[in-house]
Amino acid sequence: PGSPYQPAVEALESHPEKKFYNVSKLGGAKYDTLPYSIRVLFESSVRNCDGFLVKETDAMNILDWKTKQNHVEVPFCPARVVLQDFTGIPAMVDFAAMREAVRNAGGDPVKVNPACPTDLTVDHSLQIDFSKCAIQNAPNPGGGEQKPPARLSPLKAQPRKLPPCRGHSGCRGSCSAGESGRSPGAFSAQIENTPILCPFHLQPVPEPETVLKNQEMEFGRNRERLQFFKWSSKVFKNISIIPPETGTAHQVNLEYLSRVVFDVKDFLHPDSVVGTDSHTTMVNGLGILGWGVGGIETEAVMLGMPVTLTLPEVVGCELTGTVSPFATSIDIVLSITKYLRQADVAGKFVEFFGSGVSQLSVADRTTIANMCPEYGAILSFFPVDNVTLKHLKHAGFDKAKLEVTEAYLKAVKLFRNDESSSREPEYSQVVQVSLSSIIPYVSGPKRSQDRVAVNNMKSDFQACLNEKSGVKGFQIAAEKQNDIVPVQYEGNEFKLSHGCIVIAAVISCTNNCNPSVMLAAGLLAKKAVEAGLVVKPYIRTSLSPGSGMVTHYLSSSGVLPYLSKLGFEVVGYGCSTCVGNTAPLPEAIRNAIKQGDIIACGVLSGTKNFEGRLCDCVRANYLASPPLVVAYAIAGTVRIDFDTEPLGTGFNGKSIYLRDIWPTRQELHTVEEECVISSMFKELKEKMEKGNKRWNLLEAPESTLFPWDLKSTYIRCPSFFDKLAKEAVSPQAVENAHVLLYLGDSVTTDHISPAGSIARSSAAAKYLTSKGLTPREFNSYGARRGNDAVMTRGTFANIKLLNKFIGKPAPKTIHFPSGQTLDVFEAAELYQKEGIPVIILAGKKYGLGSSRDWAAKGPFLLGVKAVLAESYEKVHRSQLIGIGIAPLQFRPGENPSTLGLTGREQFSILFPPELLPRMTLDIKTSTGKVFSVIALFENNMEITLYKNGGSLNFVARRFL
Repeated sequence: PGSPYQPAVEALESHPEKKFYNVSKLGGAKYDTLPYSIRVLFESSVRNCDGFLVKETDAMNILDWKTKQNHVEVPFCPARVVLQDFTGIPAMVDFAAMREAVRNAGGDPVKVNPACPTDLTVDHSLQIDFSKCAIQNAPNPGGGEQKPPARLSPLKAQPRKLPPCRGHSGCRGSCSAGESGRSPGAFSAQIENTPILCPFHLQPVPEPETVLKNQEMEFGRNRERLQFFKWSSKVFKNISIIPPETGTAHQVNLEYLSRVVFDVKDFLHPDSVVGTDSHTTMVNGLGILGWGVGGIETEAVMLGMPVTLTLPEVVGCELTGTVSPFATSIDIVLSITKYLRQADVAGKFVEFFGSGVSQLSVADRTTIANMCPEYGAILSFFPVDNVTLKHLKHAGFDKAKLEVTEAYLKAVKLFRNDESSSREPEYSQVVQVSLSSIIPYVSGPKRSQDRVAVNNMKSDFQACLNEKSGVKGFQIAAEKQNDIVPVQYEGNEFKLSHGCIVIAAVISCTNNCNPSVMLAAGLLAKKAVEAGLVVKPYIRTSLSPGSGMVTHYLSSSGVLPYLSKLGFEVVGYGCSTCVGNTAPLPEAIRNAIKQGDIIACGVLSGTKNFEGRLCDCVRANYLASPPLVVAYAIAGTVRIDFDTEPLGTGFNGKSIYLRDIWPTRQELHTVEEECVISSMFKELKEKMEKGNKRWNLLEAPESTLFPWDLKSTYIRCPSFFDKLAKEAVSPQAVENAHVLLYLGDSVTTDHISPAGSIARSSAAAKYLTSKGLTPREFNSYGARRGNDAVMTRGTFANIKLLNKFIGKPAPKTIHFPSGQTLDVFEAAELYQKEGIPVIILAGKKYGLGSSRDWAAKGPFLLGVKAVLAESYEKVHRSQLIGIGIAPLQFRPGENPSTLGLTGREQFSILFPPELLPRMTLDIKTSTGKVFSVIALFENNMEITLYKNGGSLNFVARRFL
């Protein structure tokens, strides 16, 4: 490393062959008060300090975080990048094009590789974005970066919708086979043409014919993109491609790729990551700093450039107290999320500390970190501690690596130690969450928003009996509240009364289930069976594991036989043996309920669909966590106080209470880590090494340069490097430019960037038709992000674009030399043929909205040399410079109207040989008017990038 901080490099005491920057010595007392997440930023700035991209003042600003937070911009060089396929295609296409350009300019193309390790997951969206309904259901149909959806479980495959199950008797189409996910191989049907097997009986699941019909076609249509990815994985160093359907779950892939501490040629530094994947923030639960960014920023990092961020405030979230034994992971995660939502942490880092942190498993932590979008934080950081190390051991880290990891993190004070009385960092503000205050709730009896604390359940149900009929009440006369109705069932007599449970369903619902909660239900069942407890035979019990991840939890921990002993048989995988108890309630029971006007109850985990969800004679329905569903099924009634009344009688007539069979958090964590996590990572490792049958058979070229297929409509060599020469030329004057578009205020990246489906009348549609495609085959802009010809034609093609030349929303403009009104692309193409440069006039906040790589690339390829606006969205301004477009700003109080500009003039802009940040430039118009504007370059690095024609060309020149 060529850092001015070289003297701070030391050998690790326990492993002298390993070297590292001892930032804790370098930073002294100031370092010790920094939040752990800021220490990671500081280490990165010290290690990457080159005086150009990262300066010494940047490192010192981070060290002075206490006074500088929110006031300065700092660069951050993450250790690696994670891409998913939608954003990965354009980035890899640019690298392939750069190899070509470097070769043409006399350089060695083999040297062109991503500057930092890049993992690209070719996941579900790649397989499904072709079928008609799938375009609507694809994770991000229009392409471009999106706001990550809030997803809960960090360990779960996202199930895809299937047609309602019609596979087994007694099913009324409400079983989970129709709506939830499937076995660990659930998504493999998309790429492997093997039948899906029920994970419990290994019987083939009937597949809807349409899916089977589509499989070959989908793989065929995707072949081009998959082959390009396969070529990339063969020829580029520093990039690994995770082929389709490798992991049991997408998020596990993210965890599998985590290094925690990087060891590059015996040089150690912390792992950190930026990614375009919506789950990127979950890695903060492992003590790895990471967050989601747009495609153009990730590409810049792959090119060796830093991402810039405003030095953030850090909110310390102190966890104190002890978790109630009956509170599940879901209770804890949702309560902490709720506190953070109320604490106003938007746009800040959150960092966890306090004695309660060690009570959270890594699965809990990654779930909380994954829910950042829910409460608006950039990230939620859990520093590495003993819990993390234990988890890493089960996740396949070998002993030697773990020793080095621990020794290094302790040496640079990035290890959180519960026992020692070490000083806690100083935070911008502290939010306290008492874990003792988190108690388990159920919801019901009629609406899911009516929450009832479990310890108040008995009295609350009593109140519901008394209340008038309405949202909660059942209005049962006082003298009838203790009625008992005897009923004969399977040769035995049972007694039904108000509050009796007749349906108990353990459902793993995608929206609220951390798999460990399903495991808790299994462990509770195991202890109940061992204690001699049973569930009454008339109670309709069922178990729907949902995703493959939950299946893995239940089968690898060995709890399934115990659940089934209590009647919780697996239903809902659609295989013929999985019949399960989905039939209606036994007639005798239904008659007894009706005859006695009994308020019977259903208890289920994880579905919001109350009304009509269960049998019409079940009037009270409660949502509860999976272990509570099992507990209530054993008790047989909701009129029970778990603290003082037994669940039932076990062997030898002994009274068994809930506390006797409830699994402790410690037991749960142990089984989770030792059985489940270790088997999961072992299986994933084997899959990663073996790969996937179709992927392995897929042929791809091995040439240094990609053999572009000129007929391809998906992947094309872009023209960003057409003018690449060894030396950068000083900025050329823009002479007699026409205005391509005259826009107003708040033009967003959605107005600029191609998104959504391709309209039949658009320029992109005309291009695809000319290539012999029918409208059915157009697909979306998102799917064609690797083809610059489609994307350029889709730039400014938004029907809501309001161009002042046209006067109404339409993706049109005027080509002034001919006076024609044309599509924006057609006008730009004419100007380029005539050799006339173009600029854009805009109002305030140009480039608002989420970061989209084509919002800068598109205008560049349309021939736009400069944008002249009243103000810019910060990220978009830097992206314009990154592609080689000059962002110019009117002086305060000036705009086209005050200057008397119509936009129909021609504009000439002269750049001096020595450009300086925020320099004033003169613009001359064809009507003789001269006015001054500010060149909105903030520092010398931006000027260097602009002189080089943007960051792609700047990096390409390094290889010449």
